[in-house]
Amino acid sequence: MEEERNVDRLAGWLLRLGAFAAVAWLCWYFRSVLVYIIIAFVVSLIGQPLMRLLRRIRIRGKSAPDGLLAVISILLILAGFALFITQLVPIVSGIIRDASAVNASEMPYNNLIDQFNDWLVGLFPSLGTDFDVLTVLLEKLKELVNFSNVSSVIGSVASVVASIAVGLFSVVFISFFFIKDEQLFGKIICALVPDKIEGSVNSTISDITHLLSRYFSGLIIEVLGVILVDFLGLWLIARIGADYAIGIAFIAGILNVIPYVGPLLGEVIGVILCVVLKYGVGVGLAVPIWAFALIVLAIMLAAQLIDNFIYQPVIYSTSIKATPLEIFIVLLIAGRIGGTVGLLVGIPAYTVIRVIAIRFFSNRKTVRRLIPDIDKENTDALI
Repeated sequence: MEEERNVDRLAGWLLRLGAFAAVAWLCWYFRSVLVYIIIAFVVSLIGQPLMRLLRRIRIRGKSAPDGLLAVISILLILAGFALFITQLVPIVSGIIRDASAVNASEMPYNNLIDQFNDWLVGLFPSLGTDFDVLTVLLEKLKELVNFSNVSSVIGSVASVVASIAVGLFSVVFISFFFIKDEQLFGKIICALVPDKIEGSVNSTISDITHLLSRYFSGLIIEVLGVILVDFLGLWLIARIGADYAIGIAFIAGILNVIPYVGPLLGEVIGVILCVVLKYGVGVGLAVPIWAFALIVLAIMLAAQLIDNFIYQPVIYSTSIKATPLEIFIVLLIAGRIGGTVGLLVGIPAYTVIRVIAIRFFSNRKTVRRLIPDIDKENTDALI
């Protein structure tokens, strides 16, 4: 009898393993479709707050149909994205083109660059004695605006455009239904789980959707806030001109999305571009070049301090409800596993895992110790 039970238990585990392998294979085979669905879900997280705002607009006591409001929400998101692309990308390209036109060998602060190069070569001998960090940077910038190789890739343009068009249409189409019905994603997941846990799964998805919607909305506000502070500082204090200021601020703001590494990279690129433009184009305050570099660095550091002490605490505390130590450890692990991509998806993924742990494993000692205010979390997640 005991042997039969063991055999049945083993058969049950084998069936579960086979089902899991089949699901994993299907997910891998249809990975492009899953990517479209995930991107559409993220877009819907941004669109749902817009949808709720639009519902407050009433004409004769009635709001517009959800279908129309969903279309308006998607159009607003696409319009915002198109505005960034059409207005800021040409400005950034112009900055790169102007900076790449500067001759690095004629820069007035080559002694400092030479000392920095000597230090790098001493630290990394494989770079070679002829290595020049500024020359390498400017050459890379020239490659970004070098259109001489367009003819070599013209054959693949059609397929790339077609893939982008299909992906964009798929994401917009799926996003429409996710925005129109906030419970649709939960209904899809609940259809795949046993009835006995359907209620818990539905509540979990509702919590995840609510928290991630706050997170992505806050992330957009954070990026815009960093861009605004950098732009005002570079324009009004460093006096590099409105176009150059908004372009460099945009680069710093977009890179700021990457935790820890992005802000540092944005500051380095911003200072280098400002210094190169001051010498090559003649913009900026009439101060020595080293003083100008320090002013730009101070402006960008001030923007980062505002982000660290104002924007991020509000976003992390009100959205994912995690402590700074949790976020730091999660990002270290995510960066180790997935590099830059891991840093980008680490916090949303941790939010999902955290909510699942609270909902399904709150009675486990490990979970209760790692999330000490778990009873408060269960209540706050629904607010």
